[in-house]
This record gives sequence, C-alpha cells and structure tokens, in this order.
Amino acid sequence: MSVQTLYTAATGMNALETKLDVIANNLANVNTTGFKKGRANFEDLFYRHQTQPGAEDDAGGKTATGTSVGLGTRVSSVQTDFLQGAFQQTGNQHDVAIEGVGFFQVADPTGENVYTRTGNFSVNANGALVLGSASTGRIVQPQITIPPDATNVSKGVSTSLS
Repeated sequence: MSVQTLYTAATGMNALETKLDVIANNLANVNTTGFKKGRANFEDLFYRHQTQPGAEDDAGGKTATGTSVGLGTRVSSVQTDFLQGAFQQTGNQHDVAIEGVGFFQVADPTGENVYTRTGNFSVNANGALVLGSASTGRIVQPQITIPPDATNVSKGVSTSLS
C-alpha cells in the first residue's frame, strides 16, 4: 500500500467529518427560530492518469479509456436549505412568519444590512422594531417605529420581491 492511498483515505475521512459536523449543527438547532438546515456537497480531487486512452496494454491491445486513480474528495460547499419550516404560535404580538419566499432586512451592529427569515421581533426603548431582544436587537430596515401610546399594532402583507 502506497502513502498516496493513505492520503486519499484521509481526504475522505476529513470530508465525512465535515458532513457529520453539518448534521450535528442541524440537530443542535432544530428548535432555533428561523434556522435553516445545511447539506454538505462534495467534489472529486485531481486524478492521476496511470495509462492514457489509446495506449497499448500488456496483451498488445489498445486501451479505450485508460486508467485513472482518484486522489480523494473534499467538501466543496455547505448548501443552505430554504424550504418552508413549520409555523409556531408564540403569543408575542410583534412576531411575524414568512410563508413562501422572502427575507426580513435588519441592520447588524456595524450598520450593514443582513437578511433573515427569523421573525421574533420586539420593540426597543426608542420604539423601533428590532429582531431579538429589545436591548440588543437588530433594527428592522427600513426602520419601523411604534409610538409609545399605541394600543394595537397591525401588520400589512407585502408580496413584492426585489
């Protein structure tokens, strides 16, 4: 057995370890609001060509396809599954769920806009609708402010995609 055989086997073990990590992350976040599961995608590494197509074999015949030895595999990407999740009634008047396609736009702490399907909103001290807790939440963009004397909040539905 050559050392290359061990390297090839090691690439497979590393790829499968990443796949197990992705599965473990999916299981750990099964009850996380707005979580989208992932799937590991694999690709072949280079091939070493032992015999070229059309070369003469030991019996004097021509090889049609040649002989190639694969040098292993690796994870090419972890793909996020955006299928619709299950809805859950929370009792929080500011929580919203997306049915179908779309994302909420919120500003992260650096001010950059990010996108999420998580809809557990609350209101901060300034009356702005934020994702997550009122003290450390990310502000919904464009900003929505709820007046302090408001007694009821209703939400409209928008189906436009840009």
